[in-house]
Amino acid sequence: MTVEVVIALGVRTPRGKGSPRGALHQVPSLALVTSLLDALVARGLRPAAVQDVLLGCATQVDEQGTNLARTAILAAGWDCAVPGLMLNRFCASGIEAVSLAAARVRSGESELLVAGGVESVSRVPAFSDRGPLYHDPALATRVGSIHMGVAADLVATLDGVTRDALDDYAEASRRKAQAAHAAGAFADALVPVAGLDHDELLDGAPDREALRALPPLFADRADELAVVAARYPKAAPLRHLHTKGNSPALADAAALLVIGERGAVERAGLVPRARVLGSASCAVEPVIMLTAGQLALERALERCGLAPRDLAVVAFAEAFAALCLRLQAALDLDHDRLNPHGGTIALGHAFGATGAILTLDAVAALSRQGARYGAVAVSGAAGLGAALILERVA
Repeated sequence: MTVEVVIALGVRTPRGKGSPRGALHQVPSLALVTSLLDALVARGLRPAAVQDVLLGCATQVDEQGTNLARTAILAAGWDCAVPGLMLNRFCASGIEAVSLAAARVRSGESELLVAGGVESVSRVPAFSDRGPLYHDPALATRVGSIHMGVAADLVATLDGVTRDALDDYAEASRRKAQAAHAAGAFADALVPVAGLDHDELLDGAPDREALRALPPLFADRADELAVVAARYPKAAPLRHLHTKGNSPALADAAALLVIGERGAVERAGLVPRARVLGSASCAVEPVIMLTAGQLALERALERCGLAPRDLAVVAFAEAFAALCLRLQAALDLDHDRLNPHGGTIALGHAFGATGAILTLDAVAALSRQGARYGAVAVSGAAGLGAALILERVA
């Protein structure tokens, strides 16, 4: 008997600017998560019905350490029998939490779970866990660990895209995001925090002229550029085309979704919104790293017996504009289907939370359009990627 895995409730915080000047900088990651646990209860979820909380986070140190999922369960006053699990697949952590929850339900091990992610980049900076992948220079050179922006410039160089094309994509992402906010596309899921009731990075977004004037961000990394030249000599000299304007902005945020077997969801008094049809996780060579999200999406589609043309919505983490242009070309995705509500270039990238936020966004977009199939995909550091396929229920 096939188990029908569905997504019911979903909530998220606004995305605050990932800097000490951001609106959420004074809010610890624990508070971001507990505010969402409270919101789920307020919307009808009974904590005693939940068998686990799975939380993705890319930098699990300091305030984000010591099993933040379990800590949040206790701090929110939930039933102490709910365990709590943290996982890390870098930027793909949030989507991996959703996929793992769906797999556990599909296997019959669990009936009702909460899954999502959190990241306060402004309070716990990227790489502050000081792991060897980014803090051991000899290891980084040997295995090909470079900054994501350098990898994005590599893809742009190999694909022969222009700076104008990257800026045009970034500008279009911001236009979509502004229109989506104006139309209330995010309203159902948003839980205001610390007085912030919208995605802060939309405030003061650069116009076309400002985008064109921004300098390259990743041209001064000599050691990493040497690694790229050794592995991809055809890309020399590397063209430095990514700027602050066509790269994902850093953000602070959290997101949670209720995932369960359809009967269990309905018995809990919740309304199914989308089926999780399948997922895929993969890895690619770490220097070119950011192509893994696209590969995961292609594999997930194949497993579900679908083709790119079947997808009405693709929520793809905008890990730099070059990767979005590559995905569009490879899957023949028109402008309206790819990130119809804008993406992380416009709205911000909160590492471990991004995949969960994109899943919520894809469910909302399918519902607004009355469309059937959608997909979510994220690329992460070190060549990791994850994707999942959704089918609208309501």
